[in-house]
Amino acid sequence: MITAANIGVGISGLEGQQAARAADYSIGQFKFLKVLLFVHGRECYRRNAYLVLYFFYKNLLMVFPIWVYGFSSLYSGDMIYNEWLYQIYNMAFTAFPIAYYSVFDWQKTKPELMSHPDLYEIGLKNTDFSHFVFWESYLVALIQSSLLTYITF
Repeated sequence: MITAANIGVGISGLEGQQAARAADYSIGQFKFLKVLLFVHGRECYRRNAYLVLYFFYKNLLMVFPIWVYGFSSLYSGDMIYNEWLYQIYNMAFTAFPIAYYSVFDWQKTKPELMSHPDLYEIGLKNTDFSHFVFWESYLVALIQSSLLTYITF
């Protein structure tokens, strides 16, 4: 819950400085709270929803072939992936795309988001991360990993 005490607003003097240092967010005036919630809050929800879906997708795509390979190798302990390639895959398809996406992706501009309240329905209706969206993404990842496994074997 965001209150004046834990965002560092509305308290003057030394008390206000201490509250601002201990706060999760510190803003100079309450008028900045509108932009923080309605622009950055919406975009944060959207990006986090895609991030979670992407991680499940990536992990299923990487682990399902290992699981299938375990059956075909009779659990001999052989590795399907080279260890270096496994780690490079993790870096190349986890760290770099997400860092780029989180910094540079904006679905709408700030004036558009501030002037169209209907754009905030994605959070209220949970359109970017719901049970249906999760299982749809999971099914797509399962199909793609099955195809990759079949092609490589």
